[in-house]
Amino acid sequence: MLKFAANLTFLFADRPFLDRFAAAAEAGFAGVEYLFPYDFPAADIRARLTAHDLTQALFNLPAGDWAAGERGLAALPGREADFRAGLDQARRYAETLGCTRLHAMAGIPPIGADPELVRATYLANIRHAARTLAADGITLMIEPINSRIDMPGYWLDSPRAAFALLDAIGEANVRVQYDLYHAQIMEGDLARTLEYGLAGPVPRIGHLQVADNPGRGEPGSGEIAYPFLFAILERLGYDGWIGCEYKPANLAAGTEAGLGWFAPYRRRAG
Repeated sequence: MLKFAANLTFLFADRPFLDRFAAAAEAGFAGVEYLFPYDFPAADIRARLTAHDLTQALFNLPAGDWAAGERGLAALPGREADFRAGLDQARRYAETLGCTRLHAMAGIPPIGADPELVRATYLANIRHAARTLAADGITLMIEPINSRIDMPGYWLDSPRAAFALLDAIGEANVRVQYDLYHAQIMEGDLARTLEYGLAGPVPRIGHLQVADNPGRGEPGSGEIAYPFLFAILERLGYDGWIGCEYKPANLAAGTEAGLGWFAPYRRRAG
């Protein structure tokens, strides 16, 4: 049985953040994820997880000055101290929240930055983070995010590049966070990529996320054949989390109105 985590940055956004946990549980989700928890005390979030029997599936390391356009620090030369400070903050939150998956965003390097220096900076930061988090039993995620629509200039923008980086990084607790929406935009070939990334005793994919394309709406609102892909995941025995990082197509009607696709998978009372 596939298990889904509501991304509370995107879903149930008509409520205050801490009230979204109850909404996710009521809708039948067993887990939650979101971009960042750092505006709220970890103990307050832990209380919501416990009250609603939810698992914290994933969140991101601090990504720099989001309002100013920063989208991660791992590939930014000269920001190594900020990256490490963010890593320490994320570790503290992960311990309180019981979270065993953290995502380190690569970021958007400055125009004109030396490509070799950017790559070396990224590899050094990710290796350091992976070795630090291994002591906590945490797996570090690297996610290719499309640079065509959502994040122009994002350094890690294709699944092919992300899989290749796993070998270059060389740390056992690093996996690819495979978002099918971003992957469809950049490369497509989703079914074969899932089979490749989940093959073998040590899968290359450690976390999945879903949204449809175009528009980043819920599964079934666009061109991606999600029932077909979910059947592949079940056949492959995927037992990790699938994060629902999409924008409800009908914002006025709310998240609940677009959850018809989720009916076969929802957690039911009892």
